[in-house]
Amino acid sequence: MTMRIGAVVAALCLSIPVAGRAAAAVDVDLLTEERRRGLGWSDGNASLRGAIGIRPAPAIRLDARATALRGGARHGGADAVFDVSAAWLHDAGAVRFDAGGVAHLFAGGAGRLDYLELQGGAQTLVGPLDIDLSASYAPRQRAIGGDMLHMRAGARLAVIGSPFTLSASIGRTSGATTDPLRAARLRPDDRYVDWQAGVEHVRERVTLGLVYGGTDIRRRGAPATAAFRRHTGDTVIGRVTIRL
Repeated sequence: MTMRIGAVVAALCLSIPVAGRAAAAVDVDLLTEERRRGLGWSDGNASLRGAIGIRPAPAIRLDARATALRGGARHGGADAVFDVSAAWLHDAGAVRFDAGGVAHLFAGGAGRLDYLELQGGAQTLVGPLDIDLSASYAPRQRAIGGDMLHMRAGARLAVIGSPFTLSASIGRTSGATTDPLRAARLRPDDRYVDWQAGVEHVRERVTLGLVYGGTDIRRRGAPATAAFRRHTGDTVIGRVTIRL
């Protein structure tokens, strides 16, 4: 597993021109908890995340991210997840479209965990409001017990004359199930809705963020899938981001 992750990351780095590497954007995040689409990935524990984003060409974006999971039960006790993605960007008037894919690679966990997603979306400005619509689709894979579709709508508003930005989003996850236990890992209750609202304060290279979010996942369920319903309720998450 570790060798495969290393090979993927190495291949990504070798494919980037020297000029692209020099222009890389590197972020380090400290979070009170790692949640994705309303699901707790770090078992309610604090997490550290590092990310690098590179634009080797105007229409291409490459990203690699590593996140500590602290032995999270959702992913078989994995210590970390590596997300490696590539996207194609296209501007059509006031709308920016993107399409690509991401590989989620887990280190230190038990069982089959890795999976792939295809992604696409559109983003535009309406006055001071930045609106984005996106969809992510994971084709049928054994690691996730079927396939999975996540639809999301979000908005960001920079408060004029201040360092604050407000944001809100809502998403829906659904899919077809071939293995109910594996599917419950990322789709508790088969399908669910998640939401969040937050505020950010940006000062030079440091961003402070606070997000309130939750899901409509029920707390009751079969004993075999009860662990996947943990850390899915309403919560507040704090974040400090440093851009290097």
